Amino acid sequence: MSPFNQPSPGTLPSQRELFEIPEGVTYLNCANMSPQLRSVSAAGMDAVAVKKSPWELKPADWFSGAEALRALAAQVAGTTADSIAIVPAASYGIAVAAANVAVERGQSIVLLDEEFPSNYYAWKELSRRRGAEIRLVKRGVEGTWTQALLGAIDAATAVVSVPNCHWTDGSLVDLEAVGERARSVGAALVVDASQSLGAYPLDIERVRPDFLVCVGYKWLLCPYTISFLYAAPKWQREGRPIEYPWMTRAGSEDFSRLVDYKDDQYRPGARRFDMGESSNFVLGPMAAAALRQILEWGIANIRRTLSALTALISEEAERLGCRTIPAGGRVDHMTGIRLPKGLPAGLGERLAEEKVFVSIRGDAIRVSPHLYNGEEDVRKFFSALRKLI
Repeated sequence: MSPFNQPSPGTLPSQRELFEIPEGVTYLNCANMSPQLRSVSAAGMDAVAVKKSPWELKPADWFSGAEALRALAAQVAGTTADSIAIVPAASYGIAVAAANVAVERGQSIVLLDEEFPSNYYAWKELSRRRGAEIRLVKRGVEGTWTQALLGAIDAATAVVSVPNCHWTDGSLVDLEAVGERARSVGAALVVDASQSLGAYPLDIERVRPDFLVCVGYKWLLCPYTISFLYAAPKWQREGRPIEYPWMTRAGSEDFSRLVDYKDDQYRPGARRFDMGESSNFVLGPMAAAALRQILEWGIANIRRTLSALTALISEEAERLGCRTIPAGGRVDHMTGIRLPKGLPAGLGERLAEEKVFVSIRGDAIRVSPHLYNGEEDVRKFFSALRKLI
């Protein structure tokens, strides 16, 4: 047996049997969408059956499931349940942030170059309305972002909206350093943790974002259309939602008094930012099952285990003469491979024909394993890649 398959302290053995992955499929694409845990599928089947008997639902049931999910998301994020809102997508969370942070004419909004569109379009629209400038920060020397960001943040900066790592190749952003610099000039900090939360440590108390959003369907292993938004205490007290569902209002647990409107009286904490129908009787229980599994594994253990895999991926890539992001310059659960002669046309599709699944993002092959992968998947990927380049 390979030494990789003998877990060291703090690493986990293969968890492939817990996922709905057919034999022969090599899936190294969690950064695109995670496969489904069997426990999540089972929770979904049970949840679908609830609609058969809606008369059995009690008023408390419209809130209890969402509160359990909120508490689990808070544990994963390392914060309090009151700080978490349940939202449908990263774009929704970014829209909440854009609706609340102060941006004046002539100020700048700092983003990474080639940022994911959901963390670009809302800010571009806001800049048009307010007469502000979008400042796209180019990657620094050897693929680093942090120093370039620190140099771009100045007295004119109103907002810095960045991920924990770049979505194309996992290259790292030092959120603590960027957050400190943003606060020093009075700028708001917004974080898209969609490509890190659940697989990479993130200390909210040290980063101190105004808002942080994370989709559920990637590293949190949740179903599609469940995401989470962290709001700092200031915004929990003063923030303006982008929609006004009845369930976010104080006293909404009492169905007989819903016509006694509660103008400007919200349920506590970040719940004011919850999407409509946040009780979500099907997706909610599925997401809760996924988060319970992540907490059982432990994020530190997930990180250590995936770090060994991405180290092997980088080693094999370098043997082919490819460029990768050095281990200290990226997160431990994903990496980008840049070929010496560039990307052949249709490379992703041709790999898929071999039942090897990765993503082509920009000029990189993005490889993003999870606990269902092992050394044999890495070997199969590179065996297929060698034939195609």
